[in-house]
Amino acid sequence: MIRKLTEMDHEQTMKLLNEAPAENLFILGDIEAFGYEQDFQTLWGDFDEKGLLRAVMLKYRKNFIPYAPGSFDAQGFAEIINSSTNFKELSGLDRVSSQVQPYIKYDLKKKRKLYYAKCDNNKKLESPSLHTNVKLASVQDIDQIIQLHSQIDEFVTNESHEEMRRNMETGITRTYYMDDNGTMMSAASTAAENSKSAMVVGVCTLNDYKRKGYASQCMSKLCYDVLSEGKELCLFYDNPDAGKIYNRLGFKEIDYWTMFLY
Repeated sequence: MIRKLTEMDHEQTMKLLNEAPAENLFILGDIEAFGYEQDFQTLWGDFDEKGLLRAVMLKYRKNFIPYAPGSFDAQGFAEIINSSTNFKELSGLDRVSSQVQPYIKYDLKKKRKLYYAKCDNNKKLESPSLHTNVKLASVQDIDQIIQLHSQIDEFVTNESHEEMRRNMETGITRTYYMDDNGTMMSAASTAAENSKSAMVVGVCTLNDYKRKGYASQCMSKLCYDVLSEGKELCLFYDNPDAGKIYNRLGFKEIDYWTMFLY
């Protein structure tokens, strides 16, 4: 049985999602930030014959994200999506979203599949004593972060100064960086942070400073600090070379993250 979730279902919902906090980064973060009663956000639960929650689906604005650790009513979730008047994207762990997608009646415009990896321990990270040149950015550094990102060819970001400031102040994001005489040359950030997990984004280095290990140092410091808070880390990538770097830091591929655009 599928029905909308409310605050009354919070304990059972958190129990299911927190079994895999990295995999449920976006759903957990949006529940913590916005709860269950918003015009732009709705959650549904799929309950088994005994009334136990076995799957959750989040609608955030025009995007639907389903999650289930095992079997669930994929067709039932698809029927909810098909009845939506502003549906644009289905995304999530490939083993889950790919079960829902065949029942979607809308025409698929694009599909993108990324490696999805997580890290839940610091065994492969460098010692904190080697992070002395890595700094934690403050709101005063936002302009430099934006300037650095603007010089990275593969980055496409529309995040404004105010959005970055708000996200930094609310703890949704943080950035670690290294500089050379005042020039921010390398950085790594988190996004969608919640009480259980965080996503690594914005790992970059200026061309003149590449292949010197700066990005790995920023990543290592970031990962060490976030893991020490009891959170899991996750990230997307589609470049196998980048995957090798992340693997060396302790990230392991857990699935693909697939985005179906309509």
